[in-house]
Amino acid sequence: MKQVLSQSLRGAVILMLIPIAGSALAEPKHGIAMYGDPALPPDFVSLPYANPNAPTGGRVVVGEVGTFDSLNPHILKGRVPWQLRYLAYESLMGRSYDEPFTLYGLLAESIETDSTHKWVEFTLREEARFSDGSPVTVDDVIWSYEILGTQGHPRYLSAWDKIEKSEKTGDRSVRFTFTEQDWELALIMGLRPILKKAQWEDKDFTQSGLTEIPISTAPYVVDDFEAGRFVSLKRDPDYWGKDLPFRKGTNVIDEVRMEFFGDATAMFEAFKAGELNTIRETNTAKWDQQYNFPRVRSGDVIKSEITHERPSGMTGFVMNTRRPQFQDWRVREALIQAFNFEFINQALNGGVQPRITSYFSNSDLAMQHGPAEGKVAELLEPFKADLAPGTLEGYDLPVSNGSERNRKNIRGATKLLEEAGWVVQDGKLKDEAGQPFAFEILLETGSSENQSIINIYREALERLGIFPKVTLIDKAQYKERTDAYDFDMTYFQRGLSLSPGNEQTTYWGSDTVETPGGRNLMGIASPAVDAMIKEILTSDNQEDYVAAVRALDRILTAGRYVIPLWYLDRSMLVHDKELKYPEKLPIYGDFIGFHPDVWWYEEG
Repeated sequence: MKQVLSQSLRGAVILMLIPIAGSALAEPKHGIAMYGDPALPPDFVSLPYANPNAPTGGRVVVGEVGTFDSLNPHILKGRVPWQLRYLAYESLMGRSYDEPFTLYGLLAESIETDSTHKWVEFTLREEARFSDGSPVTVDDVIWSYEILGTQGHPRYLSAWDKIEKSEKTGDRSVRFTFTEQDWELALIMGLRPILKKAQWEDKDFTQSGLTEIPISTAPYVVDDFEAGRFVSLKRDPDYWGKDLPFRKGTNVIDEVRMEFFGDATAMFEAFKAGELNTIRETNTAKWDQQYNFPRVRSGDVIKSEITHERPSGMTGFVMNTRRPQFQDWRVREALIQAFNFEFINQALNGGVQPRITSYFSNSDLAMQHGPAEGKVAELLEPFKADLAPGTLEGYDLPVSNGSERNRKNIRGATKLLEEAGWVVQDGKLKDEAGQPFAFEILLETGSSENQSIINIYREALERLGIFPKVTLIDKAQYKERTDAYDFDMTYFQRGLSLSPGNEQTTYWGSDTVETPGGRNLMGIASPAVDAMIKEILTSDNQEDYVAAVRALDRILTAGRYVIPLWYLDRSMLVHDKELKYPEKLPIYGDFIGFHPDVWWYEEG
């Protein structure tokens, strides 16, 4: 089964980039869009990619590599099944994945803001309830935002810093006033998880653990778990919002169960044996060659390809510029040139995986080929002296001839390293003081594909006189070290959307460089990056917004912080034939591959 989105959608996304100020909200509304007006009217019946007639029942059993020791996904400490953040909690507004960035009322029946977006106000639904039957109150909302913004995970902190005041404006209404103009903040405020204040009285919210089963408003509740082994979520038969149009045809599967495994091989074997009933594949060679076992041949298991039109994001090996050996762009470029992408892609993927060429590649937000022009060049010009070569002039990743030796690029890398003060002495790359160029590549155990990539890469580096140390550690140690930025080079993956906004500050803003557990792994501290993010957040028209994103894309890509790998322009899912999903796919099509929200179980 293969489903393909209309190619016209790609252009349509950009055509939708109309400033939110163009449709100022003078009164409470059922939804809000970052760009223009919501596509769905106030009386919509269901989300366009949901099946409102989907039957209830069945179960989804997915596998995860690793372990967990906490059920609280909202703090830094602990390892948590990532699905809990999305399936076990709700927010005031819910996101439609068929629009770049549009929200519709969920716990809130309405949203209101002014034309300048200096404040946003929500009115709670009177029927909104927690899983224990207690009503959701304004006090719960204000407390949730405050506790997340002051003691929660770093991803919540930057938005909280922009809130000047939170206040109760009625029995069921709450208003947030902002310290600055930011077109996206009104929407971000609608996406914070709402927690039950009374559950956390006299408890330390910052401590992870398994003693507190979350009390939330979501369609699913934690029914059972065994530390490090499995978590079972059951559909709440008394879920307060099951008749909402936003929820029609969603969350109809009775059980979502996550099973945990020591490595990917064990997980794959469990799927072949029928212990799991869905798995997501990311390797095209494996997709073509290894899914021919009896359950597939009999038709009991189906292979589905689900396309999407979101940006590629960035996946690769990140260099930590907090480390002195990676602070020179010439060194970073040399390490990129030494990475023989064409040979590695052929060896591991049969050469079919497209390479990531920039952070927003595969979308209309991507930097354009060649020199910067027009508004993009205008935005970058004030920072010209501090930008890496290629930012304004144009930058392309090196391409090899596909041979293992990669001689041309190795020669180019050697020249760059010499310019940066590194020369080969006695077979090792050294600086003027005779100190060798040394660094560690940090990987998680169980990441077999990454290990295969690094084994090939290490041989190429040795031809430059570089002998990196490769360290494999378990998931807990890996999280502890990367949270503290205690690494030289490591695997990196950052998903990006068609509506970049405040999260960009978290990913690469200067203020996040030393924030423990932050997302700025490469350690970027660039006034140019900060300025482009500000432009993204304050642009009041389509042209300026797109130009700011493309300028940011140029700075990040030409900055050479990551050795890019490949991306998938589709999700490759293998699942039992009883698991179904709608024919209509949203523009974020791979949403269906990650979340079982719109799946259903049907025999026959």
